[in-house]
Amino acid sequence: MRRLSTGFVRSGIGILISLACLYLVLRSVDLGQTLSLLGGARLPWLGLAALGVVADLFFRALRWQCLIAPIKRVPLRRLGGYMMVGYLANNVLPARLGELVRSHYLGDREGISRSATLGTVVVERVVDTVILVGIGAAAILILNVRGVVVNAILVGVALAGLLVVALAVALAAHRLPGAGRIGAFLGRWPRLKGVILRLRDGLRVAALPRTLAASAILSVAAWSCTVVTVLAVGQALGIELTVGEGALLAAGTNLATAVPSGPGYLGTFEYAGQTIATAFGLASPIGLALALLIHAITLVISSAGGAVALVRLGWAGRSATVGVATRGHTTTETAGATDTNAPV
Repeated sequence: MRRLSTGFVRSGIGILISLACLYLVLRSVDLGQTLSLLGGARLPWLGLAALGVVADLFFRALRWQCLIAPIKRVPLRRLGGYMMVGYLANNVLPARLGELVRSHYLGDREGISRSATLGTVVVERVVDTVILVGIGAAAILILNVRGVVVNAILVGVALAGLLVVALAVALAAHRLPGAGRIGAFLGRWPRLKGVILRLRDGLRVAALPRTLAASAILSVAAWSCTVVTVLAVGQALGIELTVGEGALLAAGTNLATAVPSGPGYLGTFEYAGQTIATAFGLASPIGLALALLIHAITLVISSAGGAVALVRLGWAGRSATVGVATRGHTTTETAGATDTNAPV
């Protein structure tokens, strides 16, 4: 019950933040001009933008396969499906709850601890944040941008540093002073201790140099595709963006999705995109049109891919199938037992 209430609170906060961002975006924009720009978008460039999103998703699937590989080899086709289901959930659920959905989905289907799977997703998010902050910082230096955008990137630098330190501490926790006493204390709750240990198993992939390097390279490839998408959307709207401007837009809008928000990052994405575009000297309606179109293409493709994956893979998981098969064999003695070694 406590988890449920916490989830509602987190979701409520995210929705309020999205509404606040939408208000800030719409209060001083000529929506007629924005809609006129969107209506005149050129289809060939939108096609290129869509290809950029598809390529981005492909590299992300490869990256997750690389991070999961030390735990278990999972075919790319199946793993990509699990990832797309999670992205679909992110598009319809607030506060990035899709990350939990894809961790559960892969763990349940492949017989991997869901906590360990979530650990690889955490590593993925840390790598993403570091790469995005690096791209944003480089773009700012090249473009000589000033104002709120610079402050936001500086906050991102601080956040990336904190995430890296937190990950390092989590990996070395068993070697820190007092680790034995903490372990003994957690021993009072074996299931909680098991979850923490399995989560650390997933985090340990960050300690493998080759895995981490491959993950970083694939992240750069994925975000390069996102930059291509941004530039293509700009061309579709008749806006000539430089590579640096496209990179800053890609980094800034996606860093904004780390802020708790409503379904599909609605509001936070648009506010970040409009703010960055105005820093380039673009009018607010143009910046909003740019952000809306980038966001819409990304949401449509990821949602469609997630829906196809969900239909192909089905919702009922491995544990549900096992439960149905063994229901008739459950005895009174085993019905009340708790398996502390089951995937969590």
